[in-house]
Amino acid sequence: MAVMSSFRQPSWSVVAMVWLMCSPVLTVDRNNFKNCEQSSFCRRCRKMEAGRSSYELQLDTIQVSESQVVGDLVNADNGVHFRLVLTSLTDGRWRLEVDEAQPTRARYRVQHVLHQEPPNDKLELAEKTENSVTVKSGVNKAVLVGAPFRLDMYSGDQLVLSVNARGLFRFEHHRTKSPPREEGEPEDPQEITDPGAWEENYKSHHDSKPRGPEAVALDFSFLGAEQVYGVPEHADSLALKSTGKGDPYRLYNLDVFEYEVNTNMALYAAVPFVIAHSTSQSAGVFWLNTAETWVDVASNSDNNVVSSIVNFVSGSNKKPQVDVHFMSESGIIDVFFMMGPTPHDVFRQYSGLTGTAPLPPYFALGYHQCRWNYNDQEDVDMVNRGFDHYDLPMDVMWLDIEHTDNKKYFTWDNYKFSKPLDMQNNLTAVGRKLVVIVDPHIKRDGGYFVHSDLEAKGYYTKNKDGNDYEGWCWPGSSSYPDLVNPEVRDYLSDRYSLANYQGSSENLFIWNDMNEPSVFNGPEVTMPKDCKHFGDLEHRDIHNQYGHLHLMSTYKGLLNRAGEPDPAKRKRPFILTRSGFAGSQRYAAIWTGDNAAEWNHLTISIPMCLSLAISGYSFCGADVGGFFKYPDSELFMRWYQTGAFLPFYRAHSHIDTKRREPWLYDAQTLAVVRDALRLRYTFLPYWYTVFYQHNMTGAPVIRPLWVEFPHDRPSFTIDNQLIIGNAVMARPVTESKVQQVPVYFPGADEIWYDLDTFQAYHTNAVVNVPVDINKIPHYQRGGTIVPRRFRVRRSSSLTHEDPYTLIVALGINGTARGNLYIDDGETFQYLYNKQGLYLEFKFENNQLTSSFAVPNHHYPTKAWVERVVIVGLPPGTKKATAISGDGKSAELETTYDSSLQLLTVRKPGLSLALEWKISLL
Repeated sequence: MAVMSSFRQPSWSVVAMVWLMCSPVLTVDRNNFKNCEQSSFCRRCRKMEAGRSSYELQLDTIQVSESQVVGDLVNADNGVHFRLVLTSLTDGRWRLEVDEAQPTRARYRVQHVLHQEPPNDKLELAEKTENSVTVKSGVNKAVLVGAPFRLDMYSGDQLVLSVNARGLFRFEHHRTKSPPREEGEPEDPQEITDPGAWEENYKSHHDSKPRGPEAVALDFSFLGAEQVYGVPEHADSLALKSTGKGDPYRLYNLDVFEYEVNTNMALYAAVPFVIAHSTSQSAGVFWLNTAETWVDVASNSDNNVVSSIVNFVSGSNKKPQVDVHFMSESGIIDVFFMMGPTPHDVFRQYSGLTGTAPLPPYFALGYHQCRWNYNDQEDVDMVNRGFDHYDLPMDVMWLDIEHTDNKKYFTWDNYKFSKPLDMQNNLTAVGRKLVVIVDPHIKRDGGYFVHSDLEAKGYYTKNKDGNDYEGWCWPGSSSYPDLVNPEVRDYLSDRYSLANYQGSSENLFIWNDMNEPSVFNGPEVTMPKDCKHFGDLEHRDIHNQYGHLHLMSTYKGLLNRAGEPDPAKRKRPFILTRSGFAGSQRYAAIWTGDNAAEWNHLTISIPMCLSLAISGYSFCGADVGGFFKYPDSELFMRWYQTGAFLPFYRAHSHIDTKRREPWLYDAQTLAVVRDALRLRYTFLPYWYTVFYQHNMTGAPVIRPLWVEFPHDRPSFTIDNQLIIGNAVMARPVTESKVQQVPVYFPGADEIWYDLDTFQAYHTNAVVNVPVDINKIPHYQRGGTIVPRRFRVRRSSSLTHEDPYTLIVALGINGTARGNLYIDDGETFQYLYNKQGLYLEFKFENNQLTSSFAVPNHHYPTKAWVERVVIVGLPPGTKKATAISGDGKSAELETTYDSSLQLLTVRKPGLSLALEWKISLL
């Protein structure tokens, strides 16, 4: 949910405020959010002149140890010293840290984001000259240049990344504010005189800035790169655009009402990671800073200082290059370099820092039905029964803020939801779950136990004067837990225990919304930056991390709520969040926030989720149908079809919109939605397998085409298609009233099979594919094997022992490979007791085999193979014999379609708990 603007009249009733702020006729007002020119630190950093860096690395102070280079960095303009540390990390990664050598107070070093401290790797001094020091680590090397300071990163002999080549490095050291100058007194050239450096006003809000200016900034030049991606969350194209004279990309978690598309305005989440790519090299940069951050992007910029270093200019032709400039309001410089060289290398290197999403509970990959708000428990029961009556699969019902007792979280409305356990049990009886919302704002009500506890314990975030900060949100007057304090996080975690959260059960899961944090009457609809947190931190230091800390608390609470002492038997949490930072993928799924029922919002959902996925956050979706407004039948159908190919699949709508359960539309719309839902459920085994692979390797669950085809230049800017794992490509129809859509088939030596017709496409080109309202262009890549389930069930939990169909799509060499992962779908037995099956399927030399990819892991599944479909098989004798792991053999029934070169093997009856093979004769 979102709000429109700041409110200065607290005498207004909360009901009136909410109604005004949520009226769907309103749109985002850009005047409520800063641009770079209105942000003093962004303005200062951006006005720096390229090529005039005053920072010099004192090479005579350099010390090289087993894994680090340490030296003094000096600002020659004012003599301030900084400590530079360059660390070689395992797996082709480096870390650069810069902080004041003698700070007057400690700056914030980001905590809780890294999955673990990355292990160091050995490096050696390779060369030291009058102007530079070169160190090597494996195939990579780093060259530190003295004056002006520059850091060049090489992969082998290829210069991949140059740091401060444009000279935009900036580090505003802590200082004492100078007294006002007397008339005629000369200006101190070292004083920061920019308006807003020492205090800043925006609209009616005042930022006191008690610590003065403390911005940090650094530029990175990716040599040879053709495109750069990342820094989500923005409603913009996947490939980042040159920012030029417009605003930089902004990373500042905000509650933006009905956001615009095709803009780099800040949204709900912030991940300061970029990956640059060319046909020969991929590399990544992770800027570890949780303060407000702006990011400029330039391609082949005119002020390219690097070109003189490596002689890029040859005649009139320039080698491709992308420059990225990070600017943050506070903190230190702490940045990681991922040297690739392939996209998958960068993803592995990055996920080794921030972690991967845990394997989600199986139900979470099914369909979720939500609305703000279902009226009461009878309404929930009606909708639950409606999905069965209309034969629509569904896994999860959701309740928004109205389920609570007057917006007090961890409570239930005593009239409308008087029997919450009965409601949950009714859902559980048909294999479904319930999700309820828990936001971070706490109603200031003396009779509310959470507020009383937080206030008494001093657990609220403080304002600049040291008193509990009060803002306005859904309950009216609210305060915000100081989530930086580990005691506060533990307190909130304990609220989820089954004993404390009356009416909850282990089949209840959580939605963390409004956790940017959203403050209706705050500056830019959020908390003032000069609020105070535990550890003498200002909110400006940790703003982009607030939602992340919220998730940490919730995840721990769900993990421990039942008091189960055996970690293997605990139920896996499921949490949805709106706000997040790098590393938040370890705790929650994310959605793209308060979108609208418009075609451009449907279209932008694909690049938005792809951008998050390549930045570590794969479990992403968008509100199906659009949160605001009311979709017509065509848009409604196309949104369900598109949502079926994004990892998180949930319909959601605003309280003022018409009800839109699928059966409330016409018969054709209902039928198309039913087909889309059923199609999603056929792929659940594959989705689950790809999530397992993501957890193990860091590879995104959904991928842009260039990730799988890094040498295919036309794919670099395609963001209306995606690949799930490495095998299934979808091009959802996001245009209105079209009879055909262009589909690009990547890979010169690839075959793609239409999964509706099994028609083969063997072309590395764009093809105009005919579509009607039932058609979702989706294809399986030749050379892959995809496990699916085709039995129709009301929910995913009822499919647990259903048989599988294997779709074997042969590549140009007549072979194929694939995987299937199976476990109990809800506990951590797979992690602690090795109770999971990871199977590898191979088809070669006319033989299909199933083997254990991880031999010492087992799971006693009763599931079996009911059908094998082999597409792309040339004509010939097509008898089939199966030999199971227990030595039994049997001839199998087959049919062959010569027009499609498709062989179907029926009812082989092979257990997936055993290894086996099928031979074609």
